[in-house]
Order: sequence, then structure tokens, then C-alpha cells
Amino acid sequence: MTTASPISGRLDNVESARAEGRKKIDWAFEHMPILSSLREDFEAEQPLAGETVGMALHVEAKTAALVEAMAAAGAEVAITGCNPLSTHDDVSAALDAHDNITSYAEHGVDDEEYYEAIDAVLAHEPTVTVDDGGDLVFRVHEEHPELIDTIVGGTEETTTGVHRLRSMDDDEALDYPVFAVNDTPMKRLFDNVHGTGESSLASIAMTTNLSWAGKDVVVAGFGYCGKGVARKASGQNANVIVTEIDERRALEAHMEGYDVMSMDDAAEIGDVFITTTGNRDVIVDRHFEQMQDGAVLANAGHFDIEIDLDALSERADSEREVRDGVREYRLDDGTRINVLAEGRLVNLAAPVSLGHPAEVMDQSFGVQAVCVKELVENGDDYDAGVHDVPDELDRQLAAIKLDAEGVELDEPTDEQTEYMDSWQHGT
Repeated sequence: MTTASPISGRLDNVESARAEGRKKIDWAFEHMPILSSLREDFEAEQPLAGETVGMALHVEAKTAALVEAMAAAGAEVAITGCNPLSTHDDVSAALDAHDNITSYAEHGVDDEEYYEAIDAVLAHEPTVTVDDGGDLVFRVHEEHPELIDTIVGGTEETTTGVHRLRSMDDDEALDYPVFAVNDTPMKRLFDNVHGTGESSLASIAMTTNLSWAGKDVVVAGFGYCGKGVARKASGQNANVIVTEIDERRALEAHMEGYDVMSMDDAAEIGDVFITTTGNRDVIVDRHFEQMQDGAVLANAGHFDIEIDLDALSERADSEREVRDGVREYRLDDGTRINVLAEGRLVNLAAPVSLGHPAEVMDQSFGVQAVCVKELVENGDDYDAGVHDVPDELDRQLAAIKLDAEGVELDEPTDEQTEYMDSWQHGT
């Protein structure tokens, strides 16, 4: 028994919302050649006929393109959000109008409603899960283990989710195969670097209406997301400071010309702080008392645990909304600290956020689409646990993208191929 989708019932003008959502989805498809190509193939081949795909993703226009590609492939799709603030209700309503799609995603739900929506998706008894952050997979294992036997596999979109799944796998607690979409080159090299970098900085700038030029920007973490944020901030003439816990990443940031120091030291210097670690308690109570008046704090990691907002609230004498999406905490010495998007994923949860560019998400969601197809067709080839995306699938998507961009490659000669495959050639 499935639960009726609530999204249409809560909107004042459902038809208007659906029309606006439809325009956003159509615009996304125009700039997503990989998904457009896959959708055309899927419509002809129907590789997911008879399957049910359960999804927990950021429900906005680019995601909707992936959802509709799954439906075009013959699947029944049930979807909800993976963050309480990242859903675009008009897009959710447009998806819900599709005969083969049910959307439970709503903007601004509380924790109880969030997990009720996940349970509603799972009530459709999915045969494949598509996740961003791991909540859907975790919920299956903890609350609905009876579904595991009929789930052929899943995919995971983001760094945080892959970390959670690898921990489950290490504990032998992951009972079906999941592709680590986040870790494949067509996702990691573009989505994490260019997508997170561009969209996070754009969301912060639009939310605050402040410039990057000349500001001291502290980037916590120098993984792929942190590298993107640091590179884009530096490109807009900010002075970038990196904090790290990993020796090699810290050295890499240093060799790329960034100042590298501990958060304890950076706290008193930074004008803007952006966390990208995927870990908890990156900015904590002792850092708040060192910060300059007017400091801006934003999180570009998946969950709202990187900035200790409970400690900041306890330290503050007063709190108020100074702009849409900006909460000011005034300390007893008059210092004002501004937190964006409630400490949630700033490039999707701020009021003006649109997420990653369509061209970037085309690659990430293209990987999701071919991985779902692979699981349905060859799921028995994969044991329970976390798996890398097959390299040939990743390269296939790169070829589609290059062809759409009109980019041609050189081809190796037979002599070059023989040379690279040989160990006999020396000096």
C-alpha cells in the first residue's frame, strides 16, 4: 500500500506550480545532452520496464531530468528529498503530475515529516534505490529489511553517502550492491570541483549581496569539493585559507599557493568560512569567540553538522533574521556572526540557491542513469557492498558529452598502441 503524495494538496495553485516546474525541467533538459541522449535510447529500449526506482535526492530541475529519464525507461519512480530545504515545490509538483512518477518531496519539512516521506517512497517496494547522502539505504536496512531481498542494487551520489556506505560495508552491514557514483571520474572531477565550487560561491554571493574580492575566505577541507571552492574563490580575487586534517591534502593546498593553518588560527582571520569536509564539529564553540564582527559562515557539506549551531546559539545574546537565508547571532561583546541556510547545504538550501549548473549535473546524473540500467540488467554480477562504477560506462558518458560539445580527440596509431602495451622497449 503506497501513501498518497502530499505535494499537490499543499500548493495554493497546483496548475501554476506545475507549469513553472515544467519550464524549469525543460530548460534543464536543453542543457543536458547526456541525459537527453539516454532518455531517447531508454524510450526505445525500455530497459527498466517492470522495475520500481526509489529515490532520495535534491528535488530540483536537474534531478527531475534524471527522474523523467528513469520513467521514460519504463520504471515506476517514487522520489522524495534528501534535505529539508533543497526541494523546489514547483518541480516536485510537475514530477508528481507524471503518470509513472510519485513525488513526496516538500520544502521545509521537519525531521519527522522527512522520514515519513522516505518511508512513503519505500512503501512502493523499490527494486533499485538512488540516494544522495545514504538516508534511503540506511532506512531500508534499519526499518524495512524485508525489502532487501527484492532490491537488485542502488547508487549513491555524494561523498557523505559513500562514506556512510563504506562504513556499513566494513561492518558487513550493507546487504545489497551499491555503486559509488560520487567516486567515478565523470562525477568527482566535475560535479565536486566545478559544481560545488561555482554553486556554493554563487549562492553565498546572492544570499549576502557581498563581494569576494579582497576577503579572507577560509575553506575547511581540501578534498575535491574544497579544491573547487578554493579555486573559484581565488579566481574571484579572494585570499584563500585552507584548513585540513590530512597531511598530503594540506601539502597540496600549500603547494597550490593557499595559506594553510588550523581552524583555531584561521578563526580570527576569516571574513567568510565555508565547510566542505563531510565531518561534524568543524567550526565549534571556541572558534566563535575568536571571529571578527560580521563573519559569514556557510556549509557546503551534505549534513548540517559541520558548524556547531547549538553552541553558537547558547553563546549568543540574541538572534535575528537579517536577510532571507541569513541568521545573525550577536555575542555578548557585540560581535555579529552570520550563518547562511541554517547551516545546511548552502548551494541548495539557501533561498536563492539553484544547485549545480545543468551542464555539470548532466554528467553526474548520466552516471546514475547508466548505473541503474546496469544493476537491472546485470545485478547478479555484483555482490553486496560498495562497487566502483564500471570504467566503460564512465567513458561512454564522456564520449557523449564531447560529441555534444563538438570536441574531437586524437586517436593513437597502431605503433603507439603497441609501444604503450609493450615492456620490451627500453632506451
